[in-house]
Amino acid sequence: MSHDHGTAGARHSRRLKFALALTAGFMMVEAVTGYLANSLVLLADAGHMLTDVAGLSFALMAIWFAQRPATVGKTYGFYRVEILAALLNGVLLLGVSGYILYEAYGRFTDPPDVSSVPLLVVATIGLAVNIASAAILMSGAKESLNLRGAFLEVAGDLLGSLGAITAGLILLTTGWRYADPLFAAGVGLFILPRTFRLMKEAVDILLEGTPPGLDFEEITGAMTGVQDVQSVHDLHIWSVTSGFTALSGHVDVVEGADRQQVLVDLHRMLTERFDID
Repeated sequence: MSHDHGTAGARHSRRLKFALALTAGFMMVEAVTGYLANSLVLLADAGHMLTDVAGLSFALMAIWFAQRPATVGKTYGFYRVEILAALLNGVLLLGVSGYILYEAYGRFTDPPDVSSVPLLVVATIGLAVNIASAAILMSGAKESLNLRGAFLEVAGDLLGSLGAITAGLILLTTGWRYADPLFAAGVGLFILPRTFRLMKEAVDILLEGTPPGLDFEEITGAMTGVQDVQSVHDLHIWSVTSGFTALSGHVDVVEGADRQQVLVDLHRMLTERFDID
């Protein structure tokens, strides 16, 4: 038993691998420099990069699982693993953001000295790495919730690099020590609403809600409008994973109708009008 549905994430797995290699390599550089320079904003950015590495790894593992064939025990295969990975990425992002905000609060009461030059150099390189990773993942993020989770993490890091650069410039020119925790807190706050949105979409799919962009009543009316269809009831529309919408329902047809032809007509209409195949 198998499906011919390729997941949206699988089409972009090569980009995901390249972004993972870039992110993992630079994360080590940023973490070491942040520790040596005593910079929370740099460590915050490295912390987001750590979740990127974990998130990108989860995304790749999920894509691999989703490509495994369906079985009699799992008739839809392992497509939902991608959604679980997106949800796990959201939980990771929440944890890191909370830790950054906690540390920033502590540093506001007693701001330490921060080495501005290493902070500036590494943050600038990090900005270039994050821009490259975000560009690699952008197209896939439009199709796959799994990749969107990875993209949001990289986008958060991009902002973190900008914040680190700004904090470094302020420290270098004015010596104002509050710049480091202030911009670190900004990174933590920026990612929270996007994280909640990602988690909500993942939970909606796991609860088999009607996918966004599809109008339940419009689909019911379109099915009823197919020749020889009398009524439609017990209709369910849900996402198995990003880009794979499923539909089931009970269709009553007129007496003497060619039931197989009605089924073919329904399939054609649903695919052409609503991209439900």
